[in-house]
Amino acid sequence: MGLTDEEYERAVKTLGRHPNYTETGVFSVMWSEHCSYKNSKEVLRRFPTKGPRVLQGPGEGAGVVDIGDNQAVVFKIESHNHPSAIEPYQGAATGVGGIIRDVFSMGARPIALLNSLRFGELNNLRTKYLFENVVAGIAGYGNCIGIPTVGGEVYFDPSYEGNPLVNAMCVGLIKHDQIQKGVAKGIGNPVIYIGAATGRDGIHGATFASEELSEESEAKRPAVQVGDPFMEKLLLEATLELIASGYVEGIQDMGAAGLTSSSSEMASKAGNGIELNLDRLPQREKGMSAYEMMLSESQERMLVVVRQGKEQEVKKIFDKWGLHSAVIGKVTAGPMLRVTHKGKVAAEIPVDKLAADAPVYCKPSKVASYYDEFAAIDATELPEAEDYNRTLLNLLGTHTIASKEWVFNQYDYMVRTNTSVCPGSDAAVIRIRDTRKALAMVTDCNARYVYLDPYQGGAIAVAEAARNVICSGAEPLAVTDNLNFGSPEKPEIFWQFEQAVDGMSEACRKLNTPVIGGNVSFYNEINGVAIYPTPTVGMVGLIEDVDHITTQGFKNEGDRIYLVGRTKSDVGGSEYQKLTLGKIQGRPPQIDLDEEYRIQRFVLDAIRAGMVTSAHDLSEGGVAVALAESCIAGSVGAEITLSTNLRPDIYLFSESQSRILLTIPANLANQLTEMAKSQGIFIVELGAVGKEQLIIRVNGAEIIQQPVTILEKVWKTAIPKVMERSESGNDQPLSGERPLSPERTDSI
Repeated sequence: MGLTDEEYERAVKTLGRHPNYTETGVFSVMWSEHCSYKNSKEVLRRFPTKGPRVLQGPGEGAGVVDIGDNQAVVFKIESHNHPSAIEPYQGAATGVGGIIRDVFSMGARPIALLNSLRFGELNNLRTKYLFENVVAGIAGYGNCIGIPTVGGEVYFDPSYEGNPLVNAMCVGLIKHDQIQKGVAKGIGNPVIYIGAATGRDGIHGATFASEELSEESEAKRPAVQVGDPFMEKLLLEATLELIASGYVEGIQDMGAAGLTSSSSEMASKAGNGIELNLDRLPQREKGMSAYEMMLSESQERMLVVVRQGKEQEVKKIFDKWGLHSAVIGKVTAGPMLRVTHKGKVAAEIPVDKLAADAPVYCKPSKVASYYDEFAAIDATELPEAEDYNRTLLNLLGTHTIASKEWVFNQYDYMVRTNTSVCPGSDAAVIRIRDTRKALAMVTDCNARYVYLDPYQGGAIAVAEAARNVICSGAEPLAVTDNLNFGSPEKPEIFWQFEQAVDGMSEACRKLNTPVIGGNVSFYNEINGVAIYPTPTVGMVGLIEDVDHITTQGFKNEGDRIYLVGRTKSDVGGSEYQKLTLGKIQGRPPQIDLDEEYRIQRFVLDAIRAGMVTSAHDLSEGGVAVALAESCIAGSVGAEITLSTNLRPDIYLFSESQSRILLTIPANLANQLTEMAKSQGIFIVELGAVGKEQLIIRVNGAEIIQQPVTILEKVWKTAIPKVMERSESGNDQPLSGERPLSPERTDSI
């Protein structure tokens, strides 16, 4: 069940007796890392969580941030990594369903979905199978429920070969007076089960997510839930109607640990007890035991506490939507979770011992051995590119940099017709109806940087998310994070975790983006080998006027191209280093957060002043790749003339931080440079937007000359080519084909 011997003895001491089978199951899921955050809670306290706009921080289904005019944005990100590793379609689909419920359980209407995905290299059959089916699962659920999937990121690296990462984010809108909380308030108030009936799927999903993957993980396929997006759509509308009625005292999604977590957490937060009668529970399978009903993670279910006497009104609402609604218990004065089944007490446990007072551990931490080894390596000592045209094309064709149209073209990103900036730019943008406002949203993390230097990598993840939001014309508001790491039992992994959180915390303070919620996903390992530490950042920003919406594509021939920020010899952990050496090493780019903040404010001021025609954050591949991407997005060329003391390849492919590519009309060039000078911002003119080619000259020598059509073809076809089925079908993934284990893919 996942309990250690010490934890079982703690349960015995708590009860004053040995727990029965159901109670042991309840303790095991509530004290799992997935539910209790027992190995991470102390470290998470380092995050800044308050700010003038924060209406609800960590601790509820999702965070809430004020955006003015009695409106607020609600958002959260969570992982479904282990389920997606063994059942990718349903694992990804139910990850989407769960995060949607977290948002509408707060009383908000979901308006957008995003995701952050990590896979092994696409030359592997299993990776192709996982990639194909995860994307299909995300699309299948989001498209059916009618919420646009508007953005995200996809990275490919061998470290995720057997343990993919599937992080799902949802964004919603709400009025201040509609915000709900997951609390069981009011002694005697009825506890009502709403949504789909309970089955045996997902039992022990929380404990499955709190252990390493191994050869035996395939046997835990029943721990993966099965989703029904059409049922979820009905539940969403019915729940929002119920909340609008004013009857609700508390509401919570039945997510990890299902009925157990929702009931005990709601009671604990309210300082009350809760009594449940499982004989009244809607069931879709016969003969279910109390253990199975309490631990089931069947999807599309919620638990709600309403005012006494309003039971029939609640039933009428859910009858209208064709959903189950059953009074299964009541709020009690005592501190107990009391569960009865077939006239007998099946479980009786103090709620605080399950929730607020769950075990908390401070794991040992040790600097990773590779960290000091890499300190002695000069990352710039790599062979210079012999053919710059070929190098640029090779970089554009790497699967991490290449166009993700193969992915997002499977998503309905225009449903509800509020999407102003579609997937593919720095950030997605959703307009807010009946206002001049819009929301920019993004997910970000370069895990290679975090691996090489967890503190710097954590800070960069936050800063890059903020830069992407800034480049869309928005002011960054807040952060939700998904902290994906290996086993916390290993001191070097726990050191990565602590350092990354510290780096993220410092960046959040400097950039005024508090953390309003998130998720920790430990044990992302397979057969003892951990993924790269991947603290994914989800960020939302506010665009005050839709006229400020900015995209990355170059717009007008003759517009001047400027690079804001300094370029340094930062190739450690870069795509160029990986392409050249086949590995990463050394130190990643370093970041000055004070300079980052000043550059972000400068760019946002320029956008709001109406000076900027395009803005693009520099990330993987450096300035050369950013120029190519902006040319492709605008279907135009550019003529660039550079002068540098750096080696040309280092300058072009360095991934130095705090850099943004801008274009402005030629007649505003002096105004922009004077504005930069007055604010102490380093800015350099690179050239101008042209017609059909990207031409780059460095120190007088023309080293890149490529038609934009060729750049676009390489960039757009890299992933579709590898995902196409070959004639023989032997080296490509087939839909529904499932290798038995990561180690046996060569024989399939």
